[in-house]
Amino acid sequence: MMELITISRKLARDTDRLRFKEPVVHVYNPLIYARGPAEEYLRRYARIGPEALFLGMNPGPFGMAQTGVPFGDVESVRDWLGLRGPVGRPPCEHPKRPVRGFECPRREISGRRLWGWARDRFVTPERFFARFFVWNYCPLVFLESSGRNRTPDKLALSERAALFELCDRALLRFVRHLQPSRVIGIGRFASDRARASLASLDIPVGTVLHPSPASPTANRGWAVQAERQLRELGVLAKC
Repeated sequence: MMELITISRKLARDTDRLRFKEPVVHVYNPLIYARGPAEEYLRRYARIGPEALFLGMNPGPFGMAQTGVPFGDVESVRDWLGLRGPVGRPPCEHPKRPVRGFECPRREISGRRLWGWARDRFVTPERFFARFFVWNYCPLVFLESSGRNRTPDKLALSERAALFELCDRALLRFVRHLQPSRVIGIGRFASDRARASLASLDIPVGTVLHPSPASPTANRGWAVQAERQLRELGVLAKC
């Protein structure tokens, strides 16, 4: 999977050159400081031709920001995916959002829900990744002065344009190499960006509910609703 690692490294370098204004005061790039586990995830679990690529938005402060793995809830990544390793720290850290790597005591609810569903449905990572892969559209974490996570869709227009250009290009390269049968955005933002960046490809793009605790709908049984949506997309018909 060296080509995917090359794409990941270039995206990390390119996005690291971007600059953002308030209310964003700290930007984390886990593909750089958590490169070890991030690339081990690619080496171990990415394979050509999955049934679907699940695409998230960007890292959460208690997930990929800590582990380098998409939706990277520490317990899920360590105990189910079997990944861990040294994690550095961003050059400028928010005092309310320290990076403690695999020692981070907080759970990421979105990651716990996503990987918990995968574990309950497929039992082993090998069975899940034989059919699917999970990746994030944007590799950066944006933090406001309060410590609040600011999502990419809330950035200033000029900042979004520069960021999306890099992320679109990387996603197109990633999909061309991975060759999934379809892309499924985890949340509307991810599916919208997938449709925009992959317009030149003949690949279907669908959407499932994002497992964020900020979503009242997701809090009413995310896994059951996601299963229904995946069946409607024809993704779980063979399970």
